[in-house]
Formats: sequence, C-alpha cells, structure tokens
Amino acid sequence: MRLVTFRTDRGTRAGRVEGDDVVGLGFDDVGALLASDDWESRAARADSGPVHRLESLDLAPIVTRPSKVICLGLNYRAHIEETVREVPEYPTLFAKFADALIGAHDDIVLPSAADQPDWEVELAFVIGRRVRHATREEALHAIAGYTICNDITMRDWQRRTLQWLQGKTWECSTPVGPVLVTPDEIDHAADLALRCEVDGEVMQEARTSDMVFEPADIVAYVSTIITLRPGDLISTGTPGGIGGARTPPVFLRAGQTVRTTIEGIGEMVNRCVPEPM
Repeated sequence: MRLVTFRTDRGTRAGRVEGDDVVGLGFDDVGALLASDDWESRAARADSGPVHRLESLDLAPIVTRPSKVICLGLNYRAHIEETVREVPEYPTLFAKFADALIGAHDDIVLPSAADQPDWEVELAFVIGRRVRHATREEALHAIAGYTICNDITMRDWQRRTLQWLQGKTWECSTPVGPVLVTPDEIDHAADLALRCEVDGEVMQEARTSDMVFEPADIVAYVSTIITLRPGDLISTGTPGGIGGARTPPVFLRAGQTVRTTIEGIGEMVNRCVPEPM
C-alpha cells in the first residue's frame, strides 16, 4: 500500500495511491490515519472517498505535525569513512522540529544566515503503533511504512558546537515524501538504491544495505529512551557523497534543483530558493 498527504483548500488530507489516482481516506494526514484504530483496514477500503489524479495534487509532508522527528547521523559506512569517524557503537541521534518539514515538490528555503547548505538523501520511516522497550520483532511491527527524507543541513551552523541540532532543523528545509510505502512492498527497505542529484549531477549513490543500524535496531533503541507513537517520523542517516566532505567543499545555491530518489518508493524534486527578507 502507498499513502500520501496532500493539500486542499480546506487543509491537508490523507489518501491511498491507486496507480495514477489517489483515493481520499477521510483523515487530515497520514499521521492522523495511523493514530486511528485498525488503520490498515481503514486505508485499504476501496470506496473510502473522492478520487484525485496523483499528478494534480500538491503533496504535503507525509506527516504534517509529528510528535517527534528523530534522525540518525553516521549510519552509513561510506559516510563514516568520508567524515573520518569511527563506526559508532550506538546510534547517533538528533532531532528536528515539524516546522522544518516540507513536501516532496516544495521549495527548499536557504537561510540568509547560513553559508553551507548541504544535501543528504535518507531513507525515513513512520511509526504505526505505540511502542516502548521494543524487541526487534516488535520494532518491525511498529513501522507503518517507508518514505524519503532530504536532511538538508547547514554545515557551518552544525559545526558551531558539538551538538548538531542548530544545523539540522531550519524552517522549511527538509522535504519528506512523496509517499509512504508499507513494509510488505519493499521488504522493510533492506537493500534499496538511494540517489541524490543536484542540477542533474549525481552526488550520492548507495544502497540501504550499507547502514550500520537497521530500522528495527533504531526503533528498539529509541523506544528504550522514549515511547514512540503513531505518526512519529524517523530518518535513518545519509550515505557518502555529502558536499561538505568534498575537496573543495560544494554547497547548495539558490536556483539549483535537488532530486532525491529511493528505489521502490519514488522521488522528490525540490528547488532551492533564498529566504524571503
């Protein structure tokens, strides 16, 4: 099953993708759907609501107001190598806020206060049931589906201190989408191809099998710290190829277009624009 959240004149709505069409599901977004009882049956109903053409929809972030956005750093071996780090013993966690999230075709706002905006294609997933102190099996069952996140990072702000948050959660900077794909369709994203292009030039290319901590490991670890709830968004880290690790470094500029793709999920295409003054 493939789910989307799209914008209308009356706010956002959740829908189920059927080929080139989207069937409305009567929920404000995918997060609200996941918080309902028996969400899978509700989402699968053939006669749920009005039908829209997918290509005509204005896609919002998959979950518009998640209670938590948790991200990983240093989770791909190639990325760890390019940043000259040791493979971590435990997941490296940081957070974002919901105001950072944008849709799969929205503009990425490059802040005037930052000089080093960088790209990071990432596999992300959304929690579908409440889970705390999860075993690996419970962790797998807690994952509702997988999507794409572009963890746009302001490197100059990230490196100001040892804490990364201030470089990671700039407003209107983080595309999430275009769809949420249930685990049965992509084998829990065990070995999918990821790619990031800037103005058509390939910057990152890898497979999810290069991850150090798999999605189930991440859910089990994070749920030891805090209860994960339906609609919570977790992004699993980026592979090698970031702009900040190049010689010389390369960063995003206004007017450029970033395309992020993950096999079996789809693609996001986002234009970079300067922050309105």
